[in-house]
Amino acid sequence: MTDLFSSLSLNGYQLPNRIAVSPMCQYSCEPDGQATEWHRVHLGSRAVGGAGIVMTEATAVEPRGRITPHDLGIWSDEHADALAPTTEFIREQGAIPAIQLAHAGHKASKSRPWEGNRPIRPEDGGWEVLSPSPDAYPDFSGELPAMRKADSRALEEVTEAYREAAARSLEAGFEIAEIHAAHGYLLHEFLSPVTNRRDDEYGGSFENRTRLLREVVRAVDTVWPDEKPLFVRISGTDWLEGRPSWELEDSVRLAGDLAALGVDLIDVSSGGIHPAQEAPAGPNFQVPLAERIRSEQGEEVAVGAVGGITEPEQADALVRNGRADLVLVGREFLRDPYFGVHAATELGPEDADSKWPVQYRRAVSGPTE
Repeated sequence: MTDLFSSLSLNGYQLPNRIAVSPMCQYSCEPDGQATEWHRVHLGSRAVGGAGIVMTEATAVEPRGRITPHDLGIWSDEHADALAPTTEFIREQGAIPAIQLAHAGHKASKSRPWEGNRPIRPEDGGWEVLSPSPDAYPDFSGELPAMRKADSRALEEVTEAYREAAARSLEAGFEIAEIHAAHGYLLHEFLSPVTNRRDDEYGGSFENRTRLLREVVRAVDTVWPDEKPLFVRISGTDWLEGRPSWELEDSVRLAGDLAALGVDLIDVSSGGIHPAQEAPAGPNFQVPLAERIRSEQGEEVAVGAVGGITEPEQADALVRNGRADLVLVGREFLRDPYFGVHAATELGPEDADSKWPVQYRRAVSGPTE
């Protein structure tokens, strides 16, 4: 029976198990966006801890695509070089290094969460941000950074930035690329009618609102090898009932379109487009979104579930019961970097001890003192 520690084949590429470290921003770069020792130790620890896939935080494809000045970036060869030791270490532990390619859109140019998450204007060290429609986002603080509507030239620049970032990701040693189209960032801003009020070929209809994401996927596909998996993270719903918004039916349809473009897995999260969202809370709160997409598009594309997944048996059940193909674990991996190997010990596959690094096995099967 398929379980959490069974391999997963994506277009012939074998994942060692069904556990992935979900992208989680660390806001710990120097202002130039280069990876530091924090990233190498943080991500490397989760590879030691038994994750099959270890994914970076949202990694900006251009400087104006950062959420904060301290976000990770990959818009130059120097950024790729800084990440290469981390990908090498992840592979040495038997895990797969993955990168999430992102652009924050009009949610960019902010201070770090522990510094207030406030907009930073250009005169204070921030920058002008891009938006589908310049008046579409009510910020939590009541303030907005300097903003402009993305014109055709800006969209061409963004699409090319994704392509170049994917090429640099290969040079850095990443095996999986994920395009971030969720959580109210640029690509999601185009998908949702909440923030997309355009009347050109990028606004209005479903076909038009999904155009930029499809163009980005095609651009990445020109440099990303067919034998390496390509993921897309989406918000399954905006959680905004009673008003035009991005809904689960849209996500089901989009998943089919992305599968036709060669996307191997849809990573299903939710929300982030508007502070008035009414999202549920608790264990597995987003799993029904992933399950619905898998039930309708599962023959075409694999589906990952994320959100409120904290226990090994819970994660295992999602795979065993066919609700998701991959389980992405976020905050539990922050609390426990060794969630993967602890899950193996608890669930008890025949080779559970072998899931632990050889350096640590004496603590698993040897004397307890």
